[in-house]
Amino acid sequence: MSETVDVVFGFRTTMSRLATGVSVITTCAGSTPIGMTASAVAALSLEPLQLIVCIGNQLYTRTAIAEHGRFAVNVLGEDSEHLARNFAVSKVDKFAGVETLDDHGVPVLKDAIAAVVCDVSAALPGGDHTIFVGDVRHFEHRVEGRPLLHFGGDFGALRPHC
Repeated sequence: MSETVDVVFGFRTTMSRLATGVSVITTCAGSTPIGMTASAVAALSLEPLQLIVCIGNQLYTRTAIAEHGRFAVNVLGEDSEHLARNFAVSKVDKFAGVETLDDHGVPVLKDAIAAVVCDVSAALPGGDHTIFVGDVRHFEHRVEGRPLLHFGGDFGALRPHC
């Protein structure tokens, strides 16, 4: 069933009321680093350790993840809106000036407050997206990091502790 423009707009607007953390999904196409901003990320299982990411079927990142078989979820901190915006647009080199660690077969953003590296366990259809199930191979985080949030089409942060 093909949805009308009004229904799609209404649904997107409704879902924009769900505050989400902001991540950059990274992988490689050959030796070229690939990345995109995403909010459709969730923990899936503790045994085995798994998470899911949902990537639009029309995106090159989707093809790169499927072919490379590994990806990283880089959770952005409240001071990383510039990274979220950088990886949200289509341009030739999103990694220009971005520091990465390359110890796990995919680029991990040095400024991320948390990172999880996964091997693709499954790629499931999800409408106009692919749901990648990732088997966790490495994870790390900074205790002092506070997340960048996405809400109502804009970026924000948690209120400071009282």
